[in-house]
Amino acid sequence: VDKDALDAQVKERKIQEAAEKAEHERFAHDMKKNDKLMCLLEERQKNEIKDLNKALNEFHRNFQRPETRREFDLNDPQALKKDRPARVSDDDPRCTISSMQKFMGEDLNYDQRMKFQKEQLREWSLQQQKDWKNALADQKLADDLYDKFRIELDRKIMEEQRKEEESRRAVCTATKNFNRIQAAELDHKNELEKAQKIKDDMDEITCLLRGDFLSENPNQAISPWSKHKVLVNRWKGMNQEQLMAIREFQKEQALDRKRVREQERRRDAEWDRQRLQAARAQLLWERHQQRQNQQQRRDLDFVNAELSQEQKAK
Repeated sequence: VDKDALDAQVKERKIQEAAEKAEHERFAHDMKKNDKLMCLLEERQKNEIKDLNKALNEFHRNFQRPETRREFDLNDPQALKKDRPARVSDDDPRCTISSMQKFMGEDLNYDQRMKFQKEQLREWSLQQQKDWKNALADQKLADDLYDKFRIELDRKIMEEQRKEEESRRAVCTATKNFNRIQAAELDHKNELEKAQKIKDDMDEITCLLRGDFLSENPNQAISPWSKHKVLVNRWKGMNQEQLMAIREFQKEQALDRKRVREQERRRDAEWDRQRLQAARAQLLWERHQQRQNQQQRRDLDFVNAELSQEQKAK
């Protein structure tokens, strides 16, 4: 029991020591934090005092200078240097008759005036030379720009002419190809029509040669009393089957002719559509070329007007 109580006391003492140690560490941390805060505040106070002194000195330097005081002219160390001489020039208003500072025949500003006149003449001469050089340079630059503009304009015109020639050549080539295709189609159509006509003629000749009218089919003159007898005087034509066969053949021929006419109509409509498209494309191209030519003429007139105004202004 004594050992357990001793262990409990030891543990309690350790807990107390740990709590005291944590309290000391927290206190030390707070002291460090307060020290840093005090240092920052002192540094801030020093900076504020420094800025205040700087602003005060700046105010004294700008608004409270010695030369702004009323009694500065009595204590100015540069008063003699700033004082004006008794006579500045011949036109000095202080040189009155009683001052005895100017006599007849004196010209104190002769050397300075001659020097000033020579300097002025030299400046005028240099300025005239400079103006003349600038004028020559401007004229040369204007001539160069005009030459470049004319060269560029000529190049653009030649480029437009080349494009126009290429477009016209392409249109001519397309027209030739279209005409060649139409001619080939027309030749093919004529060959087909000729072959169909020959075939129809051969079919007609064959039908006539093999028909009952020329071959005198015996079935049409069969006697009602005996199928072996032929009554020539009572022959009235072909039988119904033969007539139906001929009608069917005629119907087929009519359908064939109708199909041929429909094909021809479609082919003619396609040719008309292609001709209209070609004519429309040619018309649009001509209108586009007219607009381009008008725009080029307007641009050229505008440029010539500007150049004329610039030359008049110069």
